Order: sequence, then C-alpha cells, then structure tokens
Amino acid sequence: MTQTLSWKLVIDSADPHAQAEFWAEALGYVVEDNSPLIERLLSAGAVPEAATTHAHGRRAWRDLAAARHPDDPYDEVSGTGHGRRLLFQRVPEPKTGKNRLHIDVHSAPGRRDAEAERLVALGAQEGRTFDEQGGSWVVMTDPDTPDYQF
Repeated sequence: MTQTLSWKLVIDSADPHAQAEFWAEALGYVVEDNSPLIERLLSAGAVPEAATTHAHGRRAWRDLAAARHPDDPYDEVSGTGHGRRLLFQRVPEPKTGKNRLHIDVHSAPGRRDAEAERLVALGAQEGRTFDEQGGSWVVMTDPDTPDYQF
C-alpha cells in the first residue's frame, strides 16, 4: 500500500508574516490565504479578534503564516496547503544559537551570484562564500536572523 504524505516545515519566528512573505518570494511559493476561514470563525465568535491581524492585504492569523508551493493542492475553505509548506509560528523568545536545520536553495548553473543578490534585495544577509572540492555555495540568513555571526 502506498501512502501519499504531505508535509510542512514549522519554523519559529519573531515575525511570521515577514518570513512567509520572504520565503514565498525566494522560492516562488504563495503566502496562504486563511482569511475566509478566519472571517467565518470571527463571525461565529469562535476566535477572538486579538488572534488575528491584517497581513498580505487580508485578514490573517496573528501568530502564524505559511507559504506553500503554488502547484500543490490546498483546502479552499481554510487556505491550508496539503503539500510542500513552510509554516512560521511566532515565539516570544529570541533566537540564541545556530539553527540545527536550514534550507538550502539551489540556483540554476551560473546563476548563484544573481540569486544571492535577489535574496539580499528581499531582505537576506549574505555571509561567507565557500569554494571547495565538492562544490561552491554562499551562506546566507533570512530576515529573521539579522545578527547572525558568520
């Protein structure tokens, strides 16, 4: 029996909406639109107004934002993706150490420097460049980690 699984990578964040926006742009994803579900839950009194905000030009969850692959299926009622997703959740504590997990973004051959420049324009920070026998890459941070020591 073959089971099809969907997945999401959940990432702690100081600003989930900025992160969802950055990663959607970086990866060619879309920021999920949960506004129809939120409006319905607000109207029913099922969630407090304080649990919501306005982001990406619409009503959104205050402490959660997700970016999903545009070709993957999603629930039209909730806006929740059923495929490749990055979910950013607000956390109160600041980041204190190196991430144990990171996202490698691969560019087309010969496009690394142009893609690095594009990501910097979106808010990333460029760090060290590595040229080793096994390959060449640039270490970068997303906008949620501006004080990372490279």
